[in-house]
Amino acid sequence: MQLVDHDTFLKQLVTLFESSKDQGSIWITHKRLCYDKEDTTMKVEDGVEDPHAYPCLLRVSNGDKVKFSTKVDSTDLLKFHQVYGALLKSCMTSLRKRDKKREKQRAEEAAARKKKLSEPVVVNGSKRGNGRRKRQRQIKAALKQQETLGKIKAKEEAKAKAKLTSEEAL
Repeated sequence: MQLVDHDTFLKQLVTLFESSKDQGSIWITHKRLCYDKEDTTMKVEDGVEDPHAYPCLLRVSNGDKVKFSTKVDSTDLLKFHQVYGALLKSCMTSLRKRDKKREKQRAEEAAARKKKLSEPVVVNGSKRGNGRRKRQRQIKAALKQQETLGKIKAKEEAKAKAKLTSEEAL
């Protein structure tokens, strides 16, 4: 992997975007560099300034032969990100648009399922003779609905419990 300066990095990134416009992928990684043999956590005690200025490493690869990176100091980071952000906006015009029609259809189907679950299944029909099969299907549907509601309730409780534990960890 070759380490280049900021201008060269941005120029090579533009050419890489142009070469992969029709086909291919690009992997971009941002990483904070840390000093050897030090704790990599970003926690700083109250009232104590961090004596180190951590640079940022940006790597770009297309998965095959093209790999390059640049190191941005914390003092130049804001200026670099303005140029870098503008470049990404201008180069990422060929991304696929979201299929809003399909998303809307799925949302409507989910809402219909919720509505169907909220309405109780009415069990009617005779126990013997004509209508017995209809009654059995309705009983089976009512049991399935209760089971599904129980699963949904269990998922919600687990989600709430996980949220509480994550808040306690903070």
